[in-house]
Amino acid sequence: MTTQNKSFNRQHISSIIAGISLLIMGIVAAFSYGYVHNSLVASRDPVTTLKNIEASFSLFQLGIIGWVVIVLMDILVSWAFYVFLKPTDRDLSLLAGWLRLVYTAILATAVSHLVIASNLVRQHMSGESIELEPWDIMISILAFESIWSLGLIIFGTHLILVGYIALKAKYIPKVICILLIIAGTSYTLIHLLHGFFPQLGRVTSIIEMILILPMTIGELGFGVWLLLKGSKIKTALF
Repeated sequence: MTTQNKSFNRQHISSIIAGISLLIMGIVAAFSYGYVHNSLVASRDPVTTLKNIEASFSLFQLGIIGWVVIVLMDILVSWAFYVFLKPTDRDLSLLAGWLRLVYTAILATAVSHLVIASNLVRQHMSGESIELEPWDIMISILAFESIWSLGLIIFGTHLILVGYIALKAKYIPKVICILLIIAGTSYTLIHLLHGFFPQLGRVTSIIEMILILPMTIGELGFGVWLLLKGSKIKTALF
């Protein structure tokens, strides 16, 4: 196999892995965060949150498993994006890959707090722990949300960089590149506001409602393109 064919084979494999991983993440995130987290966690209500988790403990654990799957998929995407975008700009692609790995490490740290909450509830339900204060659980959940939010600032920067590299490539549709940059800017802006300007919570919520669509379709759209079209490109790369 020639060097050119080997390189194309890596591009082909990386685009498929990235596309499948992104779609899996989208589905699992909709379950773990969109359904499980939003169904069980009552904002600013530790008592109701604890009751919800105890009543649906298996569902809460499934949500955590989903987060672990997302972490693993993020690691795969970090590598796949680097390989796929390397022919366009090796250095920036490497930087983008490392940014996503840093974000993934932060996400894993955040998820560990959900594991702590799960263990506390499990011990309480099994009788290993007699007393369990609702705030013990809420503190872990708030830690998860805060740490993940900080990580999403880095994730947004990663998407902006990926969109910029994609713009430099002639084989990626410009609309996808622009959507990636918009999505990344949206993530960074919203979570900077969440983390450093909590007094602007109402304004942040309005901005988030406006930007939720580009935030959702930016990377998912790239994933669909990678799966359907990205694996077929050849002449544009060499």
